[in-house]
Amino acid sequence: MINLSTLPSGLRVVTKRLENTQAVTVLVLVRAGSRFETKQINGISHFLEHMFFKGAKKYKNAREVSETIDNIGGDFNAFTGKEYVGYYVKSAAKHLDTSLDVLSDMLIHATFDEKEIDKERGVIMEEYNMYQDTPTYQIGWDFEQLVFGDQPMGWDQVGTRDVIMGLPRDEFVAFKQSLYVPKNIVISIAGNINHEEVVKKVTEYFAELPQVEATRDHAALEPLNQGKKVFLRERKTEQSHICVGFPQVAETDKDFWVSKILSVALGAGMSSRMFMNVREDKGLAYYINSTAEGFTDSGIFTTNAGVDLTRIDMAIKAVIDEYKKIATESITEKELIKTKEFTKGKMILRLEDSEEYAHLLGKYQVLYGFTKEPDEIQAGVDAVTIEDVRRVAEQTFQLDKMYLAVIGPYDDPTRFEKLMV
Repeated sequence: MINLSTLPSGLRVVTKRLENTQAVTVLVLVRAGSRFETKQINGISHFLEHMFFKGAKKYKNAREVSETIDNIGGDFNAFTGKEYVGYYVKSAAKHLDTSLDVLSDMLIHATFDEKEIDKERGVIMEEYNMYQDTPTYQIGWDFEQLVFGDQPMGWDQVGTRDVIMGLPRDEFVAFKQSLYVPKNIVISIAGNINHEEVVKKVTEYFAELPQVEATRDHAALEPLNQGKKVFLRERKTEQSHICVGFPQVAETDKDFWVSKILSVALGAGMSSRMFMNVREDKGLAYYINSTAEGFTDSGIFTTNAGVDLTRIDMAIKAVIDEYKKIATESITEKELIKTKEFTKGKMILRLEDSEEYAHLLGKYQVLYGFTKEPDEIQAGVDAVTIEDVRRVAEQTFQLDKMYLAVIGPYDDPTRFEKLMV
């Protein structure tokens, strides 16, 4: 059973008691991702994530934060997405108070010391450079930029070099004050805990959270890019990287789980169509996978692959052929059963981890204001029919809606445009 309490301030606490574990994850999710940025501060949500660990009122610097978590054998980290950010500590259940103490101190009392900001610029620039040098990361961001264009949904979360090196302290303070408010925050806790006791502790530790309303929201999604269909990033690489895909429905759309089933059938697992037909039968790729990703008001369906430099054209055509085939012939009953069981089985395995469970609980709350039990998700998967798959494939995989991102030693995008037929 999932338990939810909303404090008088609007702060939400959602918990799941997991009796067969001695661990607990405390995850703080904030509706404050990169979609909430402007061009002038693109990257601030990610930079801010780093700065929360650099010192506050009780734990005055990164060393004190780290040593406190190390002293209990815990793990801690953070992440920045397009629509929300997260901060978590995973520890033995008996150390729940320490986790709450560290997280509340950093999120409420972060000092954003200017010297620390300047030092962290170099760290983030190295992270920026790492992504630039890692095509398996960069290809996804290139695809999003291609589809969404020059708006927040199309920008990299890590930001730009100029913004990273130039953001002043007052921008960090202003961004935090505008979004890190009770009604924008969900504290999600999964593990061997009691809900009522947890709510009391959260009330105590987060009592000093400013009782104000959010003063910033993300802009409405602008129309998707209707012109450019190929994004080519010229790089001297030993392997080409491609991302072929389409816009798709949002996460709350009735057809979202149909898209998930499609992504599993096409490119999840070593018996999927892309893996067997593009990699195994034709030998055109090393890694290849398909993913259906949903946001609150949009989504993308992609197939990523690492392919031989000299056979990239063949690989792209092979991926497109698989899209065409599933859109015209759909899948068999046997394949549908397999993809459903694969989807449900992978979710069950992930939820063995308290961190994954906390993320599932908190994500739906922070984005949509409701909780969703794993059983509800499984029911949505089970409800998918062959006709649903055929219909959604036909609607989604239309060649005039297809986009292609490429990273490799090529200088002529028209070469790849000619393949998209």
